[in-house]
Amino acid sequence: MLIKSLAELDRIRDECRSMVTKRSAVSAGVAAIPIPGLDIGTDVALLVEMLPAINSKFGLTPHQIEQMDSRSKRLIVVAVTGIGSEVIGKFISRTLVMSLVRKMGAKVATKSVIRFVPFVGQAVAATISFGVMKLVGNGHIEDCYQVCREALLAQARESTVIEIGPEIDA
Repeated sequence: MLIKSLAELDRIRDECRSMVTKRSAVSAGVAAIPIPGLDIGTDVALLVEMLPAINSKFGLTPHQIEQMDSRSKRLIVVAVTGIGSEVIGKFISRTLVMSLVRKMGAKVATKSVIRFVPFVGQAVAATISFGVMKLVGNGHIEDCYQVCREALLAQARESTVIEIGPEIDA
């Protein structure tokens, strides 16, 4: 596994949260523009770029997992299965991202309709867009964090040796 400590894992999580906030701001800016389809197209493009970048920072792209030794690979697979992530260790396609966006359906639909109400609607659409992007991005970060944390802790448990000293008669 690429990550060697919980401190390094925390640092990576913070870097990824910053990346998500920046992408969320871009999403909000585009959502404020009342052009049909522009916001959803931008959100999909942002997610197709952002989710693999998060996977990469955590060492969880398909290629990175493939390069791991069998023990590390097993730990990652068990942790991913436990979390139930659809995105960790997968190739991120537009189809996969669209399925994630569909799960956020009500918020996306509200954003798409309300944007056409002058001023207030655009502000509300931007706020919803920012929130949805943050929710998806930060949710993925937390999934990656938990997978890596579980793998690190399992590695530590497997490599811990307890020595029992000689018995002393009293």
